[in-house]
Amino acid sequence: MIRQPNSILGNRQLLVTMGKKGELFGFFYPGRDFAQHIEESQACLYEGNRLIWSNDHEWHASQRYVENSNIVNTELVHQCGLRMHIQDLVHTDQPILVRNYRISPSRKFQGKFFYYSNLQVGEMQKKNSAFCDRDSGLLVQYWKDFHIGISSRPVFEEWQIGKALDTVWWTNAKYDMENGKLQNNLEDIGNINNAIGWELDIDADSTAEITILICAASTRQLLYRSIRDIRNETVESMFDQTYESGLKWLSRKRPLELKGFPGFEFVKLELTEAFNRSLLALGILNDPTRGTFVAAPEFDHDFEKSGGYGYCWNRDSSEIVIALLDSGYPEYCERFFSWCKKTQLPDGSWFQRYWLDGNAGSSWGNFSFSTQIDETGSTLFAMEKYYGSLEPILKKEFLDNIWGTILSAAEYLMRRTPGGMHEPCICLWETHQGVFTYTNAAIYGGLMGASRMAMDHNETELANWWRERAELIKEQTIERFWLPDEGYFARGIRHGSIDKEIDASILGTFMPFNMLSAEDEKEREMIHSIISNLESRLRVPVNRYYGIRRYEKDTYIDGNPWTVTTLWLSKAMLSLAGSMKERDEGTKKSGEWKTMATGALEYILWSLRGTTCAGMLPEQVNKYTGRPAWAIPLSWSCALMLQNIILLDGLG
Repeated sequence: MIRQPNSILGNRQLLVTMGKKGELFGFFYPGRDFAQHIEESQACLYEGNRLIWSNDHEWHASQRYVENSNIVNTELVHQCGLRMHIQDLVHTDQPILVRNYRISPSRKFQGKFFYYSNLQVGEMQKKNSAFCDRDSGLLVQYWKDFHIGISSRPVFEEWQIGKALDTVWWTNAKYDMENGKLQNNLEDIGNINNAIGWELDIDADSTAEITILICAASTRQLLYRSIRDIRNETVESMFDQTYESGLKWLSRKRPLELKGFPGFEFVKLELTEAFNRSLLALGILNDPTRGTFVAAPEFDHDFEKSGGYGYCWNRDSSEIVIALLDSGYPEYCERFFSWCKKTQLPDGSWFQRYWLDGNAGSSWGNFSFSTQIDETGSTLFAMEKYYGSLEPILKKEFLDNIWGTILSAAEYLMRRTPGGMHEPCICLWETHQGVFTYTNAAIYGGLMGASRMAMDHNETELANWWRERAELIKEQTIERFWLPDEGYFARGIRHGSIDKEIDASILGTFMPFNMLSAEDEKEREMIHSIISNLESRLRVPVNRYYGIRRYEKDTYIDGNPWTVTTLWLSKAMLSLAGSMKERDEGTKKSGEWKTMATGALEYILWSLRGTTCAGMLPEQVNKYTGRPAWAIPLSWSCALMLQNIILLDGLG
């Protein structure tokens, strides 16, 4: 089932995804990628002869993060006059989701509050076990070394553990709620679900408050200990700790002024909020021990319409850690590149994608012709960016530690480019096989970065050899793929012929890999022409501005415009604007950079209009509705938003 989140929560051990009405979509423990323990989990009110589920269409919903925090407030207003306020947070130290419900009717309400869950602990549907420990106020479902416990304040008054099957409907907890009374079955095994309940008697304009605690642990003993440890913590104290944790983490970020450029004033607050939200989202999507990132929280678990997103791609993570480095968080580079050192394959490359622990992920890139060579180039390129940010003594330490990784990766790229152009492989979109402009640019960036590091490591011969190969790749890419009449790079070679379909990935020749330089007049004209062609041929009108498709004949998920490609274009425009500003300051051309920057700002604003109501940046935006589409939030989108805002700030 496809379930796209509206917001996410998490701490070091737990990642939670939620819908816009507070229904839980994902509960990932102990990693961001595995295991996902929840099929369904949400509140329900019983009034007379009917159940009012929190995700019913009769509720009007609004959802927002508490500013500068990972605390989510969801407001539900029902057409019958009921109001439900849900405040969700993840405990700062324990893998516990805290769900505080406040129910307020406009008229007297007599009925019940139920909290229903269909858990598949350990991603196992058929072999779970569950029991209710009434004395401890705890309902537990478990499989092997995964234990999920549900507790509450006040302690629940009734419960049911039943079969999540229509064939034994008389024990099914979901059906058991329909008459307003649960059967209090103490335990069961198999494909099971559960519910807990309370009597409610609320006067008009009064409020009832119930807090649900959902805890994860590796053993039953640890589960009981975690619940016991927080019994003396109030909801208010947990809120304060979580809020202060977010503020403390954001206090380290790069300061933003966002001034000195026309148009900044009216969007300064919006850009600052987007910067903070992107940082907070990336903090949740990162494995703090291993240094890896999921591309997005998994939402297509059965690979119904995609190959899944709950994995780490080197290409994405390389761009993410550099964005975090530029934002003031260098430790993410340190951890990620240590992980890269451990996961590098014997031939010097990296696999298509990984589980966060470093095991090879489910893949269609198992052969040399189906791998993505750009991932290795991107990793080397990012390593050199991090290396360049270090103080001299730390540079030496970094090179001494990772030189073998650099050497092996660079030599792999040399072997895959025997004649200058790379050997056939899969493109970055994992769609086409052939030889590609983007992949050549990534290899160029990787080899140039490796060459600079080799020179500092007193490996002059290797440095010259790698630099010469990079220059040959650039020369051949321009010679064979640049289309002078059209004014852009061909995508590459497919089926033995030049593929002239315009593809947003050709921006990689400028940003991020710097194959083309804005300081060179001829190459600057090429960059201008690429930007102009992408704008005229790939932009799609949505949300009062334009988003950018991946390529002209893109059919993946209706060929929507992507946040990634749109922010990629705006990043290129801002980088070009910065170069133009330095070159043309005080001349008659001094206003041209502002025009370029204003156009880039419009693409950034388009991307912000395509977020969820909680501010999550998606992979795509639906071209018909303007609403966020597909992977939400996408780590790559968050990284590009950070980079764009930093470039905007630099224009002030």
